[in-house]
Amino acid sequence: MMVTAIDIRVERSSAPPLKRLVTIAALTATLGGCVTFTPNGGMTPVSSAVTEAIGKDTVKIASTADAVNVQSRVKALLAKPLTADAAVQLALINNRGLQAEYNALGISEAAFVGASLPPNPVIGVERLSAGPSLEIERRVVANILALLTLPARSDIAGKQFAAARQKAIEATFRTAAEARRAYYRAVASRQTAVFLEQARVSADAAADLTRKLGETGAAKKLDQARASAFYAEVSNELAQTRLKVGTDREALTRMLGLWGADLEYKLPQQLPAMPRIQTSQQVEADAIRKRVDLIAARLELDAMAKTLGLSDATRFVSMLDGGWRGNYERSTEDGVRESSSPRGFELEIEIPIFDGGEVKVRRAREMYMQAVNRLMEKAVNVRSEARAAYLTYRGSYDIARQYQNSILPLRRTINEQALLEYNGMLIDVFELLTTARESIETNIAAISTKRDFFIAAVDFETAIIGGGSSSGDGPAATADAEGSAD
Repeated sequence: MMVTAIDIRVERSSAPPLKRLVTIAALTATLGGCVTFTPNGGMTPVSSAVTEAIGKDTVKIASTADAVNVQSRVKALLAKPLTADAAVQLALINNRGLQAEYNALGISEAAFVGASLPPNPVIGVERLSAGPSLEIERRVVANILALLTLPARSDIAGKQFAAARQKAIEATFRTAAEARRAYYRAVASRQTAVFLEQARVSADAAADLTRKLGETGAAKKLDQARASAFYAEVSNELAQTRLKVGTDREALTRMLGLWGADLEYKLPQQLPAMPRIQTSQQVEADAIRKRVDLIAARLELDAMAKTLGLSDATRFVSMLDGGWRGNYERSTEDGVRESSSPRGFELEIEIPIFDGGEVKVRRAREMYMQAVNRLMEKAVNVRSEARAAYLTYRGSYDIARQYQNSILPLRRTINEQALLEYNGMLIDVFELLTTARESIETNIAAISTKRDFFIAAVDFETAIIGGGSSSGDGPAATADAEGSAD
């Protein structure tokens, strides 16, 4: 027969039951902390950190009044063409995925408050009847182990709640970054489409002119075919770009959380002007100090360390319940007789015969070392990500500036000279169309490099403060994607 528990009873006690209940309640209140729910579910530190880092505010929609206020702000932001900052602000107040992250923060706060409260005492009443006899057993049980470990458990839950706040901040940064990237992609696609529409008009005019010259015998059939093919190629490229305009706009719409009548928002026709380059000599140090995911990992490691300490302290006791119990008996034999049985305490202790707690301790230690290694890995990755993001940011700036300051002006000069020489009959239609094709490719590449710079700027910011990096958003990835599409 395997023995798993011992039932210890003290049969006599002079203190009345009510007094014992008051004593247990007083002990519970003494051990309990003063942790209470915050008015906004822990959002105040999140809002402050977001405002300080990116200059935007965020709102948790927790009531009908909040929803009405948010909808009013959405209408005001959509009343005029969106800027990148307006798109970010719109996403931070209207993205429902972000609202779900704030709900997760509220759940963590509830867990923190719950861990800070002593366990509720359990009151049991048992009624046994055998013939004319009736026995009523009353029991008040309190989990003594839970009371003794209450401060440690509350401290651990507090660390986990602090980590949850950092995760909510990171989710906010990520939403802002993704909204900004989606905005730049949508505007760049629209700018490319506008340029190709103008190019198609010019190609149509050239094809029509060549066709008329062919009717008079001034243009060969080969030249007419080349002009018509050029017009068809530009038209096809415009159709592909319009498709991309639609998909990029829908990606932005999802980030902004818009639907229904709000889908008719306006975007500018071109990307904003290039800003001045940001220089930083302490990229790694800034990232290690500011990255919210690294801060959250540190807090989780602290919580894990405290959990290991709690496991060591309680390795030999997994359940210890204590409480007051009393019996009341009534018999109807030879009249009515009522009596109370002896009262006392009952303790239940699990004896560690087969598992002395080593399993729990070993598991906690391995989990702790796993968290340590994950944190060290993250610190190494954060440094590398910050360096790579800055290199991409600076390189993208130089490339985009080269297009704006040198390549595009040279292309305009080439186009003007080619047209003059064609009018002077120094070159044929083939050379003129080739020059036009090269000019179109250069202008599209200039728009793409400018978009890549703005996205690299977003990636650089998230590499410093947190919020994740976009996968496959760099210039090389963009070129690969465009090459595969061709």
